[in-house]
Amino acid sequence: MKDQIHMEFIKKLRSIVEPVCERYYFELVDLEYQRESRGWVLRVFVDKVGGVTVEDCAYISEKISKELDIHDPIPHSYVLEVSSPGLDRPLKKKRDFDRHIGEKVNILLLENIEGKRKIEGKIIDTDEENVIIDIDGRLIHIPFSKIKKAMLIVEF
Repeated sequence: MKDQIHMEFIKKLRSIVEPVCERYYFELVDLEYQRESRGWVLRVFVDKVGGVTVEDCAYISEKISKELDIHDPIPHSYVLEVSSPGLDRPLKKKRDFDRHIGEKVNILLLENIEGKRKIEGKIIDTDEENVIIDIDGRLIHIPFSKIKKAMLIVEF
């Protein structure tokens, strides 16, 4: 029940933050809201074509903050942090996987697929319900609904 309430709250925050990001040509990659030792933190990860600078983060942070002040969805004090998702950005949506076809990814599954809970491989393609991963020449279809977490593997 507590997880369901938290997920609904995240959904509400996302419905406020995402349109602001889109209005200023940013993509909302992820959003976290959690209690930490210093208090409540709303962490927003954004990206844009060409990458995100510190100045971009400050700019969109101000816009998001104003919108949150208008809607006032958080009933107590919190810290707003806006940053880039980093090189090893999480993949959340189908379009994230589409954008990174040909790149390597680590996927943590909600349940075993072919006896594995963790999968590492190259993104080959997607369809409406699956990402298709090449693991040493073998193609595996992984339903988006079974993915707990997916992160790009950064290779230098």
